[in-house]
Amino acid sequence: MQFGIFSVGDITPDPTTGRAPTEHERLLAMVAIAKKAEEVGLDVYAAGEHHNPPFVNSSPTTLLAYIAAQTERIILSTATTLITTNDPVKIAEDFALLQHLAGGRVDLTLGRGNTGPVYPWFGKDIRQGINLAIENYALLHRLWREDVVDWKGRFRTPLQGFTSTPRPLDDVPPFVWHGSIRSPEIAEQAAYYGDGFFANHIFWPASHTKQMVELYRSRYEHHGHGRADQAIVGLGGQVFLAKNSQDAVRAFRPYFDSAPVYGHGPSLEDFTSQTPLTVGSPQEVIDKTLGFRNYVGDYQRQLFLIDHAGLPLQTVLDQLDILGEEVVPVLRREFAVNRPEHVPDAPTHAARVADGLTSADAPAPAVAAH
Repeated sequence: MQFGIFSVGDITPDPTTGRAPTEHERLLAMVAIAKKAEEVGLDVYAAGEHHNPPFVNSSPTTLLAYIAAQTERIILSTATTLITTNDPVKIAEDFALLQHLAGGRVDLTLGRGNTGPVYPWFGKDIRQGINLAIENYALLHRLWREDVVDWKGRFRTPLQGFTSTPRPLDDVPPFVWHGSIRSPEIAEQAAYYGDGFFANHIFWPASHTKQMVELYRSRYEHHGHGRADQAIVGLGGQVFLAKNSQDAVRAFRPYFDSAPVYGHGPSLEDFTSQTPLTVGSPQEVIDKTLGFRNYVGDYQRQLFLIDHAGLPLQTVLDQLDILGEEVVPVLRREFAVNRPEHVPDAPTHAARVADGLTSADAPAPAVAAH
């Protein structure tokens, strides 16, 4: 099982000082956090994509390439890549190039994005979000698996005899996770192709996540990729750690109360009781995270959000020390207990090369959304 962190790249004033980092400082902080994640033994660093304030990371592949040059082991991913407003041709080329530079340490999470104004900035209509996600991925899937592509769809100009360059490293495309908060169509899309499904998870009760993952698993089996419990599932989560729960709550409360994403809503106590957010001791984080398996089954990837809401860089680095030293080693051991042998490990480039996964059996969707 893989453990890691993801960043949305927000620039938020620290409520205890009133100071916000500059864009330059925030980007360099994200690099430092990724390098620290590798240092403490985590498996994955993922960066979000946004094109509007208060977010700073508009080009994840540029950021991840810079991080790849300064790391050796950690898998570099996205959370998310906007399949709706990016041209699938550019996604195919950018991530294949990054894959070569990073020696295969690359995968990506595709998502629609939930910021309405972004769509017209890139000439798209948010009302076509699902349709764009379906059609654009159908093309992206082919571009990585066919040397020459002829294609015609609704949302971009046709392609004739087109070859995306560079070709994927070792002729094995980057592994794709389809990220979703609440869209069953995306769970179906992930299942159809036999790709991974990443449940955002961070704002929703267990019952909602359970329902989405069960849908994906059942459809994965329906499409003939394996048993339902062999489907590839990833989860998000949020943590803030201290030696004891009282110190954690005291330190995190001003950040929670002021954060644009959940400030001025439910109390910290209500939010932690109703969602995966865990603010407490290492043992409390371990116990709650292990509980995720009770409603999603054995899964492959767990990513935590820890650098948001104006938290200072040093605080985030301290969080990583605790995660790497006290939390993740226990989670690795405990998640391995009673894990069935037929449940696959998280995909890696090396494993997929060894398995000869140079092409996919599934064709493009037979029915495009209209």
